[in-house]
Amino acid sequence: MSDHEEHRCCQSPAGLALRAASPEDASLLCDLVRELAEFEGLTHECAITPEAIADHVLGPKRCAAAIIAECDGTPAGFALYYRTFSTFAAKPGIFLEDLYVRPDFRKRGIGRALLTAVAQIAHGRSAGRLEWTALKWNSKALALYESAGAKRLEEWTILRMEPAAIAALATPHAHGPHEGCLCGGKGPHHG
Repeated sequence: MSDHEEHRCCQSPAGLALRAASPEDASLLCDLVRELAEFEGLTHECAITPEAIADHVLGPKRCAAAIIAECDGTPAGFALYYRTFSTFAAKPGIFLEDLYVRPDFRKRGIGRALLTAVAQIAHGRSAGRLEWTALKWNSKALALYESAGAKRLEEWTILRMEPAAIAALATPHAHGPHEGCLCGGKGPHHG
């Protein structure tokens, strides 16, 4: 099969298949997340393991879900998402954590197909919002998202706390219970 024929098959519904990730996909999803981290220049932040995927995305106590895109049976990309809640919209929503298409499969409509699949899930759940972030330098992804109807929220700033900052904020001051502590001074961190 020539490159042109392979390219064409992935654009047709017959060549592209989207499916919910299953427990057997833990290693595949882990590999795809690592590829995404490499593409984004963030491998130093990527601590993903197949076990973490199995527990948090594919297991019975999962907090996220994933969709796998395959072109003629070859894994081409994925989308990983989870539920949120908007107090302003007063409805649940979906946050698209990752959307990634392998380089050999780009420009074939796979990214849009994955985004559409997540939008269909959001719509089916009457979601008030479907939200995600994108790196500012990823102009191709931003163009795709905007062509699909997404809007940039320039007035918002993303904030994040890493584990050390979470622990520092969660740990009470050395002088004992502090005002506003939800445990009322009886939690294990109060000794």
